[in-house]
Amino acid sequence: MVTTPVAAQVEVDVVGGISEPLTIAIPPMPTPAAQATAAGSTDELGLQLAEIVANDLRNSGLFKPPAPSSLRAPSFDQVTAPDFGYWGGSGASALVQGFVRANGDGTLTVGCYLYDVFARTELTRQGFVVPPSDWRRAAHKCADTVYTRLSGEGPYFDSRIVYVSETGPKNRRIKRLAIMDQDGANHRFLTNGQSIVLTPRFAPNQQQIVYMSYVNDQPSLYVYDLGSGRQRRLVSGVQLTFAPRVSPNGQWVLFSMAQSGNTDLYRVSINGGSPQRLTDSAGIDTGGSYSPDGSRIVFESDRGGTQQLYVMNADGSNQQRISFGGGRYATPVWSPRGDLIAFTKLGGSFQIGIMSPSGGGEKLLTEAWGDEGPSWSPNGRVLTFFRAGQGSAKADLWSVDLTGVNERRIPTPLDGSDPSWGPLRP
Repeated sequence: MVTTPVAAQVEVDVVGGISEPLTIAIPPMPTPAAQATAAGSTDELGLQLAEIVANDLRNSGLFKPPAPSSLRAPSFDQVTAPDFGYWGGSGASALVQGFVRANGDGTLTVGCYLYDVFARTELTRQGFVVPPSDWRRAAHKCADTVYTRLSGEGPYFDSRIVYVSETGPKNRRIKRLAIMDQDGANHRFLTNGQSIVLTPRFAPNQQQIVYMSYVNDQPSLYVYDLGSGRQRRLVSGVQLTFAPRVSPNGQWVLFSMAQSGNTDLYRVSINGGSPQRLTDSAGIDTGGSYSPDGSRIVFESDRGGTQQLYVMNADGSNQQRISFGGGRYATPVWSPRGDLIAFTKLGGSFQIGIMSPSGGGEKLLTEAWGDEGPSWSPNGRVLTFFRAGQGSAKADLWSVDLTGVNERRIPTPLDGSDPSWGPLRP
C-alpha cells in the first residue's frame, strides 16, 4: 500500500499539548476471514491492534480516543468506504480504520487508514506486512502514521527503551539491564543481576548498548550485543570509566575516565583501542552527549566551582559554559532535532529542564522531588526520565512532553532508572 496525502482539515495543537486534544475514533479492525495465527486469531487481533493505536495516541497528549471496544466495529468493506454520517454523529473529528489479514506465507498484513470525518476525505493510508511476532509493531507504525499526519511532528511510537531494572533493599540493590517497547510491552532482561549495571545507552544501529558495569567489583565500560547476547569490555587497563554515549555515526564512544585524581572526557572506537582525551580541566568533566550531526558535545563540569553545562567542538576545542540560571546542572543530552538540550536541574529537588544549545530559553518541565536522567524520544518532542521518591531507593520511569503538561508513568515490572530511548526502528 502507498501513502496518499490529501489536504487535511483536521490538525492538532502541538504547542498547547493536552489543552485541546483531538477526538479521534479508532474502532476494532475487521478481518476478511478469521484465521488462527501464531499471534492469535485475526478477528481478536483486530481489537488489540486498535487498542494499541488508541493508547499510543492518547499517551501523546494530543488526542482523545474513546476505548475501541466501545465503538461500532466496521465491516471489512467499510474500511475503505467509511460511514461518515455515523462517525460524524459520534463527535469524532478524525477516524482511523484498518484491517488485519493472514497471508499464505505466515505473515500478517495490517492496513491503516486515516480520515477527516467532517470533510469526508481520506488523509493518508499505510499497509504493513509483518511476521506474527511483530504484530504490535504494526500497530505502533499505524499510530506513527496518524500522529505524523495530524501533528506535523516526526514519529516515535515504534521505538524501544533500554534501562536499569532495580529490586531489593536500599543497601543491596540488584540492578539489571532491561529492554522494552516504548509503551512497556515486550519487556525482557538482558543481564542476570550478578553485577551492578548503570547508564545504558543505545548505539544508533540499535544492535549495541554501551553501559557501565561492576564486573569483579571493577567499574568499567562494556558493549552489549543484542543479537548474540554477548558483552565485552570496551576500555582495559584503567581504574574507572563511566557515563558512555555513542556518537551519531556509531563509530565512537564518548565517556569519562578518572586518572590520577582527575576526571576528563575521552572518546574511543566502539571496537575498542586507545582512548583519546578531549578535556583537561582541574574539575570533573562527565555526562557528555553529541549534537545530532556529531560536530559538538555538551557535558557537565565543576571546573568553575559548581556543576554546570558546557559545550565544545567534537575534538575538544572551543569549550564554553552555557548554564547561568543558578543552581547546578547535570546529565545533559542533546535533542535529535538539534534545537534543545535537556538536563537535570539540581537545587532543593531534582527537576527535568530544557534550554537552547546557547543556554537561552531555560524551562523546567517537571516539579517532583527526584526527577533525573532525561533521554529524548526519536522525534525530539518527548523525554523519558526516572523519578525517585524522597528518602526512598525506589524509582520509576516517566515521560513528559515539551509543554511540561503531558506527564505519565511508563509501566515496568520492577523499579526502573537510567532510561535510554532508542532511535525509531526500521
